Amino acid sequence: MTQNLPAVSVVMPVYNVERFVAAAIDSVLAQSFTDFELIIVDDGGNDRSVEICAAYADPRIRILHQANRGLAGARNTGIAAARGRYIALLDSDDIWLPGKLAENVAHLDADPDVGVSYSGAILVNERGEDLGVRQTPLVGRIDARQVFCGRGVCNGSIPVFRREALEQAALPRDAEGRVWYFDESLRRSEDVECWTRIALRSPLAFECLPGFTTLYRVNAGGLSADIPRQLQSWEDVVDRIAAFAPEFIARHRREARAREVRYLARRAVAMRDARLAVSLSVEAVTLQPALLVTEPRKTLTTLGAALALRVLSPYRFERLLRRVKPGLAGDVS
Repeated sequence: MTQNLPAVSVVMPVYNVERFVAAAIDSVLAQSFTDFELIIVDDGGNDRSVEICAAYADPRIRILHQANRGLAGARNTGIAAARGRYIALLDSDDIWLPGKLAENVAHLDADPDVGVSYSGAILVNERGEDLGVRQTPLVGRIDARQVFCGRGVCNGSIPVFRREALEQAALPRDAEGRVWYFDESLRRSEDVECWTRIALRSPLAFECLPGFTTLYRVNAGGLSADIPRQLQSWEDVVDRIAAFAPEFIARHRREARAREVRYLARRAVAMRDARLAVSLSVEAVTLQPALLVTEPRKTLTTLGAALALRVLSPYRFERLLRRVKPGLAGDVS
């Protein structure tokens, strides 16, 4: 560490995740890059999560306690306490592969114009088993339209930020004097709002590295599992962004929704919800027929998987899925 300050601050909100939090912590401690602090933010849960966290003796771990503020509020608390020049986020039910931080730190060190470094994710179930679905952002540097349209940071456990990128896009202090990097009035889709605000307000770039360095868990009790509410919250957030960037939203809303519902269709396939998967797949191509031309494999695979899930027996669908997994390993959008 330089002058006892870590290079990276890892911020992990914790709220009633006793089944998964140890695996998340273990994945941070197993990183090949070791110059980090892990800031665990206890967001006022009532299970054994914090007790599990407190059992770790690693001096790089700090635990902060607060009354429940939600995911955005817990992240803000952790970021405010961070001492690193880079800030990484990890949700407490997800897992990093061992080379995650090393790749992102090397990327940010090498290019001072990059503000957000990230890569793809593998979707797993509650038991950590591969669901055959990938979140694959567009590799390379992307612009604000692509960020908003879901071509960039696809979940809250993959980005590593240069601190300046967060500061440049921060919201005004609230009545308590807290800086909001994430909008604490949002309980869902706060990521979409934050990433888009950074892309619009910071001169620093979003850039994706190839490959997959995160296991993103789809669990039945998580916020991300409730797809209809997730979609409604996405619409609410888009309205929020339109308040400060109306022309930007007017130009890109239709494309962004098409990509969002196509992604959620793939999530519905992963959750084996046939009715919802078909409905969302059809909506995506109705909103943006050009997806059939510009991204035919991804779009048709999503629609085909949804229809297969609807008409095939579970046994036959699982056999088919094993054969076409690479086709489902498409873009997040």
